[in-house]
Amino acid sequence: MDDRLALSIVIPVYNEEESVQPLYRSAQKACDPLGRTYEVIFVDDGSRDGTFGILEKIHRQDGRVKVVRLRKNFGQTAAMTAGFSYAKGDVIISMDGDLQNDPADIPRLISKLEEGFDVVCGWRKRRQDKFWSRRVPSIVANCLIGRITGVHIHDNGCSLKAYQASVIKHVALYGDMHRFIPAMSTLAGARIAEITVNHHPRQFGKSKYGIGRVWRVALDIVTVKMLTGFASRPALWFGLLSLPWTVLGVFALAVAGLMYAYDSLEAWTVMSTVAFLLLFLGSDLLAMGLMGELFVRTGEHPSKSRPRPTVTVLEVE
Repeated sequence: MDDRLALSIVIPVYNEEESVQPLYRSAQKACDPLGRTYEVIFVDDGSRDGTFGILEKIHRQDGRVKVVRLRKNFGQTAAMTAGFSYAKGDVIISMDGDLQNDPADIPRLISKLEEGFDVVCGWRKRRQDKFWSRRVPSIVANCLIGRITGVHIHDNGCSLKAYQASVIKHVALYGDMHRFIPAMSTLAGARIAEITVNHHPRQFGKSKYGIGRVWRVALDIVTVKMLTGFASRPALWFGLLSLPWTVLGVFALAVAGLMYAYDSLEAWTVMSTVAFLLLFLGSDLLAMGLMGELFVRTGEHPSKSRPRPTVTVLEVE
């Protein structure tokens, strides 16, 4: 008989000692009626409160609960990646550990996934967060991500998602890339769907995210665009970046020539220096693109490294 699990639920937690027990009960209540084998993987992302102790007790009571503990707080993306690595289910569900995501939505996510999709994203249509500091930046970021990557998802930041394990385990995540899983999964040819899900007000503690992360998201959008649009043709990406600088350099060089013709040597010195710097920048970007092409063609892709920052894994042998 096939001893593989049907479902894995991956839940990163960080200082959520009040939330993990009711969250476990909610997940159990949602999954037991499914009639499928499942596991719940809590990834303790370096909590400094009593979260891990509570998770140990839950694990001893229910062998379906696995606990992965990270040495320090590596961030949500690293925690999710660690959970995906240890997951044994054919279908993987990810969700937050602060009780704002509702495990009752899990059956609906699975049902949508079984329609032939590889990734099903949750959409917090009635999001219960602060309007100006959380919802407005999220709306702007989702619009930008959709326009730049071509993957139009209403709520990229919602952690409640369902994946085919064969797809998500081949998606390389790092930094803060958990927001861009739909876009990154297109590199593996994933078929993506979206359904509305419940979202509850935060009951305990405080949010780990704030307006200060906007600049990280902006930089990650550029990275994701490069990976999804130009991963196999880096020369095209860097060539596009070099084009405006090269054009400006040629224009500055022409202006410097006019200044030299009219014996304005001081202005010619300044303008010719500007022209040289602009042309040098354009050629340098183009050279980086050509080097990238060589790496791609010779198979020097960075390998997908699986994080091993664990000190404890509680799992039934």
